[in-house]
Amino acid sequence: MAVETQRLGAAIRSEFPILAHTTYLNSCSQGALSHRVKEAMEGWLAGWDENGAEWEHWVERAEAARGAFARLLHAEPAELAVTTSVTQGVSGIVSALDLAARPKIVISEYEFPTIGQIAHAQELRGAEVVHVTPAEDGSIPPERFAEVVDERTALVCCTTVSYRTGHRHDVAEIARIAHEAGALCLADSYQAIGAIDFDAHALGADFVAGGTVKYLLGTSGLGFLYVRAGLLPKLLPSQTGWFADEDIFRMDISDYSPAADARRFDAGTPPVPNIYAGVAGMSIIEEAGTAAIEEHIGGLATRLIGGLEDIGAVVPTPRDPARRGPLVTVRSTDVRRLVDRLAAEKIVCSERDSNLRIALHLYNVEEDVDRLLDALRENRSLLA
Repeated sequence: MAVETQRLGAAIRSEFPILAHTTYLNSCSQGALSHRVKEAMEGWLAGWDENGAEWEHWVERAEAARGAFARLLHAEPAELAVTTSVTQGVSGIVSALDLAARPKIVISEYEFPTIGQIAHAQELRGAEVVHVTPAEDGSIPPERFAEVVDERTALVCCTTVSYRTGHRHDVAEIARIAHEAGALCLADSYQAIGAIDFDAHALGADFVAGGTVKYLLGTSGLGFLYVRAGLLPKLLPSQTGWFADEDIFRMDISDYSPAADARRFDAGTPPVPNIYAGVAGMSIIEEAGTAAIEEHIGGLATRLIGGLEDIGAVVPTPRDPARRGPLVTVRSTDVRRLVDRLAAEKIVCSERDSNLRIALHLYNVEEDVDRLLDALRENRSLLA
């Protein structure tokens, strides 16, 4: 690992109190709490206490979040909606689809439950939902999407990084396949944004969704939806709210006048306290730089996968950095017991599908990887 990326982890660790006593490897579930985020939340409370209604400042904070999301996606603020969750954003998307003309929704087997549940809910509107299954190596190659996407397809959904295995989809190729058939493409990127350098325009996806509770180091209750600018005139969501109006302070109840830009996918009153936390968390990511973070995490993941192979562990996550993100998974014979044993040693990981999930971030260092590997050697009987 380059000296510069080694320094990245060491330089930032004092910002996160939990790291003084715990090896934290669970950013795929929730990022570690920083002093900066805690101070931002306290600032929100102090302002409310001192000034009462701070509506103008709260609206400004929502716009600050929109701008930060745009910078992290290399997009424009007008292409970003500020949401409470991926659920809100995706529900807005499907509410704008003409499922009578194109009834098919294609989803990968690695989607988070939100995507699958929303897709199948559209069956009540006549939708047909098709699942794309993994290949034998655990990946979902783009050609598997090509086998089922056709002129009846309205929306193709893929994760950028699977929360179950750590595989990275070829979003650009999947988007190309969707567009060739006249369909739209959604990339759920919650497990990617903040941990990899991400360019929404270059990937070509029509929609990108995510939020702040994981690698963006904020709290739950704040998310984003990127909408490719050229699509906006064609998409009229029927799921809407006050802050999606073209003029929120006109207070007009007589018609539906959505904003001309991606704000039409906003909803009601923004999640103000979560925005304070989210803006603070994202500032840490922006200061470090996503390219440097991706390089730092990639080096740690390579060290981890090499160590796991040395002890004979089964690693579903690809070794090739281009095919994975910040999440490395390890097959276990009793993953719940393994997670508990690690927790007893103050090593925090998580689990999905009989896999131990190890999520690396900018604040992790080589010593974290080595400490985990030592613990896994001691618990080799719980590895497949």
